[in-house]
Amino acid sequence: MNIQQYSVQAQQISNILAWVRSGEIAIPEIQRPFVWDATHVRNFLDSLYNGYPVGYLIAWRNPNVKLKDGSFSEGKKILIDGQQRVTALMAAILGQEVLTKDYRKIPIVIAFNPLGDSSSRFEVSNSAIKKNPQWIPDISVIFSPEARTSRIVRAYMEKNPHANEDDVEDAIERLRLALSNNTVGYIELSSDLDIETVTEIFIRVNSAGVSLSQADFAMSKIAVNETYSGNILRKTIDYFCHLMATPEFYGTLKESDKEFAQTDFYRKMEWIRSNHENIYKPSYVDMLRVAFSTRFKRGKLADLVALLSGRNFETKQYEERIVEESFGKLNAGTADFINETHFKRFVMIIKGAGFIDLSFIGSQNALNFAYILYLTLRQQGYPAATIEHYVAKWFIYSVLVGRYSAGSPETDIHYDIERIDNQGIEKYAADRFNAELSDIFWDSELPQRMNTSVSSSPYFRLFRAAQVKANDKGFLSRDITVRDLILNRYDVHHLFPRQYLEKNGLTRGQYNQIANYAVTQSEINISIGKKEPFRYMSEIREQCSGGQQKYGHIRSMDELRENLIQHCIPEDFEFMDINNYQDFLAKRRKLMAWKIRDYFYSF
Repeated sequence: MNIQQYSVQAQQISNILAWVRSGEIAIPEIQRPFVWDATHVRNFLDSLYNGYPVGYLIAWRNPNVKLKDGSFSEGKKILIDGQQRVTALMAAILGQEVLTKDYRKIPIVIAFNPLGDSSSRFEVSNSAIKKNPQWIPDISVIFSPEARTSRIVRAYMEKNPHANEDDVEDAIERLRLALSNNTVGYIELSSDLDIETVTEIFIRVNSAGVSLSQADFAMSKIAVNETYSGNILRKTIDYFCHLMATPEFYGTLKESDKEFAQTDFYRKMEWIRSNHENIYKPSYVDMLRVAFSTRFKRGKLADLVALLSGRNFETKQYEERIVEESFGKLNAGTADFINETHFKRFVMIIKGAGFIDLSFIGSQNALNFAYILYLTLRQQGYPAATIEHYVAKWFIYSVLVGRYSAGSPETDIHYDIERIDNQGIEKYAADRFNAELSDIFWDSELPQRMNTSVSSSPYFRLFRAAQVKANDKGFLSRDITVRDLILNRYDVHHLFPRQYLEKNGLTRGQYNQIANYAVTQSEINISIGKKEPFRYMSEIREQCSGGQQKYGHIRSMDELRENLIQHCIPEDFEFMDINNYQDFLAKRRKLMAWKIRDYFYSF
């Protein structure tokens, strides 16, 4: 980066706060929950008081935007690093409230002890401090426009007559100077920098130890644009995600943010208060990605940042028209996302495909793209049955091949949504399925990939989803389905019991193979214990011939054979011992792969 592309200055704290109050510099995070706790704020003020370095503030002057009349509007500065520090100053010095994680507004009150030593000048205010005359319980009174040092000193001396008045005055005056006139490093990035460079700088900068992302940058761009109600849009995204995790928050939202409670977005989210959905709990990143990709037919959030800035990708200029259009599209995409009918029907499709529990969802990006596809096909006017078919099938495909789980998910999302928009879902889906899901894949590649001991493997998730979709019964169960077990309580049974394999010298990676797993009732798993397959299968055969009932309610050989087929267990399993274990795994992997194949093509 050339030296001309940024400037480094030392700015007084009072100047920074004045810029914030006047709107010359925008703090997008001021509307989001405050990350620092009160102790962190205290330590920050103590560092300033003692003249310790507190890092740089970094701002970017937005590009000058061409207005409709041909003139240019000078870009506003956005504080892209240092938001927590400036918010802490605004809370402690100016007495402004901050938002907690549950979106309650609270003050952060810091007390000051003029008589304390260098390590005990500041403390988080509490009831004990308020009763202690040595403490000024709230430093914001010292910085009030009406405050006078002489009055504050006189009031303090009345409560502390034995204190040295000069020392008290010196300490208070030093506090005023330290938190007003002390300087902090201030870096301003040029408006001439391209969006990609600024995005890279933004991502590389750390704030409070949390890595920033392109989504954070986009959210910052949204929040500071009041012309097109970006602040309301930002709140909508934040509040929706919070409500999905904590539906009861809707009741307090009306009181905690009266302005937002008057918006259409607030009314459109009312349905969430009685929502108990557990498989799709989107974060702000997920929601932003879906809303953006659906309406813009792009996948890279860096492009969203550019468009919200007014970037014309053809002329390389910045235009107000594009800012307006981009905010309009993003508002529409957000409205689509939170629409009760859209959201519930999409989730119903995913659950209808067998993904009935959060533990089945291994790739959030695959789920996000499935929702992008759902909303896109609705926009294109496809019938409901066609939408259901392609959304379910594409989601299964995405999980199966790890479409959005490795490499560059944004690139894959961009590539897919662009081609679906241009070619149509029928042609594009057929081309991808034919290219990637050949007979070799089902017969060889997928069984090889299933050679894993990771229980969270996408292939074991798919296998269980296939069983749910087929309404299969639990292993050795006659009446209780895999669905019932997943939604209530179940065990993952080792078909060759773990203790039996351990006794024969096998290691964790060998006995915890997903091809050795089966979903079953806890009582059946306990009854089997560490018996070898030959033994417990002999007992279940006796049960089918009228003998003692030990495992579930299977009472006939036909029921037993059907149960073993549902769980893809080889026919000769009941005669196997330790010498046949590897052969068993190979056979079952292939049977499981074929079941997943039949499940995929059933849509």
